[in-house]
Amino acid sequence: MHPVTRTFLCDENGERFFGAGPCRLLRGVERTGSLNAAATEMKMAYTKALALVRGLEKALGTPVICRTIGGKGGGGSRLTSQAKELIERYEQYETACAEANRAIFETCFCGFGKAAPSLDGEPSDWQDNTAR
Repeated sequence: MHPVTRTFLCDENGERFFGAGPCRLLRGVERTGSLNAAATEMKMAYTKALALVRGLEKALGTPVICRTIGGKGGGGSRLTSQAKELIERYEQYETACAEANRAIFETCFCGFGKAAPSLDGEPSDWQDNTAR
């Protein structure tokens, strides 16, 4: 048994707008220089990737990708400074949440399944049936 932490950001209406998937997508844009290439790597339709980016930009009120249209040398995309800061802060937040969750889990479930005292200090009725 182990804890799982899923971290995402919501707007003022409680709607999710950023999490692990959009973060991976932006990292892919940063690495490949292309929203289409990043979406393809994730096996995501370009239209879905574009919708995610537009939703993110709407929620934040600022662009996250600067797009260059075709032409000589082709087009491409790059992250704005706001997008880079969002990714950095989100990853720090995600790591801190996972670490806090692991610590809380250890406190709450330490010895669970074994003959251990309960959280209130009273002896537990739990018996370790695996020893039989």
